[in-house]
Amino acid sequence: MNGDKLHQRSVQQTTTILKTPSNISINSLNLNKTPNYVQKTTEFRNHFCWSLADASFLKWTTADAFGLFKNHPIPCFFAVSLLFFMGVEYTLLMIPPSSPPFDIGFVATVYLHRVLVASPTINTFLAGLNTVFVGMQTAYIIGTLVIEGRPRATVAALFMFTCRGILGYSTQLPLPEGFLGSGVDFPVGNVSFFLFYSGHVAGSVIASLDMRRMHRWELAFLYDTLNLLQVVRLLSTRGHYTIDLAIGVGAGMLFDYLAGEYMKNAKAADDTTLYANRPRLS
Repeated sequence: MNGDKLHQRSVQQTTTILKTPSNISINSLNLNKTPNYVQKTTEFRNHFCWSLADASFLKWTTADAFGLFKNHPIPCFFAVSLLFFMGVEYTLLMIPPSSPPFDIGFVATVYLHRVLVASPTINTFLAGLNTVFVGMQTAYIIGTLVIEGRPRATVAALFMFTCRGILGYSTQLPLPEGFLGSGVDFPVGNVSFFLFYSGHVAGSVIASLDMRRMHRWELAFLYDTLNLLQVVRLLSTRGHYTIDLAIGVGAGMLFDYLAGEYMKNAKAADDTTLYANRPRLS
């Protein structure tokens, strides 16, 4: 008799376990529902196909292609240059560690370098003129602040020389072979200096850009001409690599722009502060 009760109790427990709870419906499980990741994949595929069907290049015509070269020659030139230098880069033999760096500016100024080697007096004279030019650009940049009350060029120079110090210390390039130093060259005393990038060139660019903003066209042209002669002399004396001088031009433009943005934001902040401190009429 106890066995019958035990069997009956087991059947009841099994029935209770298999019984569906009253608050869950089989229909609510929706077994035919598409999984979420499948829906995401389908939506992405449909969106991609739609975007590809509306792609811009499918609407290009032959007239558009020829018009591109006619109306936008500079980007087209850059595109051709990209392909050319990709070929150069993949076929160029690298300079071995034991050899001095290759510099195309040094190759272009071989004759002038020989002249300066043979004539130390000319080298010293040109170095002195270059130092005078550095003094001219320094005086102009500081003068825009202390005399004219326009700090942008000074802020740009501070930004530029700080960044130059960081980069110049981070990667210290070897002094080029055949370097012709001079006691009157800047920095005066023939002391060590950072090669990357050229503060001579960057400072000249900052001064020239400020002159153009003030419509001092003749002075700006003079500074640009002297800057170009400075570049030739620095290459001839092996005082800078070509990349130092090229980045110097870009650095002057960049930090002049950043200084302008800084001044604009500073002025906006000052205006906001003044407006906030004004007494209200009510």
